[in-house]
Amino acid sequence: MSAHITVVGLGTGDESQLTLGIWNKLQQAPKLYLRTEEHPVVGYIRKNGIAYESFDKLYEQVPTFEEVYGKIADRLVELARQSGEEIVYALPGHPSVAERTTQLLRQRCPNAGIGLSIMGGESFLDQTFLRFGFDPIEGFQLLDGTSLQEGQLNPALHTIIAQVYDSFIASDVKLTLMELYPDDYKVFVGHSLGVDGKEIISEAALYELDRLSGYGNLSVIWVPKADSRELFHRTFTRLRDIVAILRSPDGCPWDRDQTHASIRGNLIEETYEVLETIDDDDPEAMCEELGDLLLQVVMHAQMEEEAGTFSIRDVIQGLNDKLVRRHPHVFGESSAHNAGEALSNWQQMKQEEKKSKGIDPDQISILAGIPRDLPALHKAIKLQKRAAKVGFDWPDLEGVYAKIQEELEELREAQDADARKAELGDLLFAVVNLARFLKIDPEEALAGTNRKFMQRFEYIEEQLRLNGKTFDQTDLQEMEAYWQKAKKVL
Repeated sequence: MSAHITVVGLGTGDESQLTLGIWNKLQQAPKLYLRTEEHPVVGYIRKNGIAYESFDKLYEQVPTFEEVYGKIADRLVELARQSGEEIVYALPGHPSVAERTTQLLRQRCPNAGIGLSIMGGESFLDQTFLRFGFDPIEGFQLLDGTSLQEGQLNPALHTIIAQVYDSFIASDVKLTLMELYPDDYKVFVGHSLGVDGKEIISEAALYELDRLSGYGNLSVIWVPKADSRELFHRTFTRLRDIVAILRSPDGCPWDRDQTHASIRGNLIEETYEVLETIDDDDPEAMCEELGDLLLQVVMHAQMEEEAGTFSIRDVIQGLNDKLVRRHPHVFGESSAHNAGEALSNWQQMKQEEKKSKGIDPDQISILAGIPRDLPALHKAIKLQKRAAKVGFDWPDLEGVYAKIQEELEELREAQDADARKAELGDLLFAVVNLARFLKIDPEEALAGTNRKFMQRFEYIEEQLRLNGKTFDQTDLQEMEAYWQKAKKVL
């Protein structure tokens, strides 16, 4: 027989779980290698005088599990090549369930010209379903505790988490689960499921997960699927479903009647409410207002999904694709050592995207792409920045001040309403240009002045109330006096 590796599963319990075929293969193996001796069947193998070698030492010598598994696969390929005959590799559970070394052997053996066959044992999933007592037809997912991510979690499914070798991994699993599940959510931990005299099943609140003892190679965590609607309210899928229900024939008449145009103003209003929470440094309010803004995005996407043009999934995919494409220094092979280089990469990718759409960047205005309905102050500064990039700009600050003075004089000389409107626009544009030169956001500057005015005017109102007066009982002179006092304290 030419070089060949046979992978066999030892099951999750004792020797009673071994199939006759696998037991015969273990007895007849010219060379037997074990991924680990930490398994109930190994004592039985030893008792029957079957010689073997294990890879347990690698777990102590190599820092990560992925590296351990890679070295095991490489070593097995080399051993098979050297022997020129069959070697048998035995591992816990089923070779094709939550077993990284099997995957690596599938990749390496064909390239090395080595045959590979797999004989399944009882998977730990068999005992998991049996001992925890849930039917997998209800829906379940199997996840790796060593690399668990919050985005993998789905409360609508039973979740089985394997590879929980110790309390440190259990702690990481706990923290990840708590991103979605309540701290007191009921979970179950099983050790040595199906092994007579060694099986332990514990029920615990999620926050207690890493306080339990006994974690090892045969440990598994079960997170039952959720029955509470409240838990689903932490998922984006539930938000999509709610909006779809509201827009359905059996939903809300108001939501059903809305169009892009009818809620256009809501999008602008919610955006400004988010900005207000940012200015106020109010995280609690920001959380709520970001939710209101997100609702607008989902509503517009739902309308288009109903029309058959695109869905929120297309929106998300387009955004993800763009972020990856425009950050080649993060997701590709380019480099960016500072924010300036990162921005340069972003602009370069934008130009390439235009070319891929048949747009020649050299044939369109440098001012193209600035949103038409952008607030005027914000749009003015963007226009000026674009023009300045090609040299259309004042050489120094004196020219900017002179331009403001010029526009102010022209406003004074304007004779009718239309002329005054135009000249006032020119003056504001020139003031925005000054803000750009001074590296000040004119919107933020004016917003700050607005807030300051409100605080000082509210001070006047408060002083009048304290003195038993209303605005009808005061005059400009008294209000100016209060204003000057307000300037000293606000």
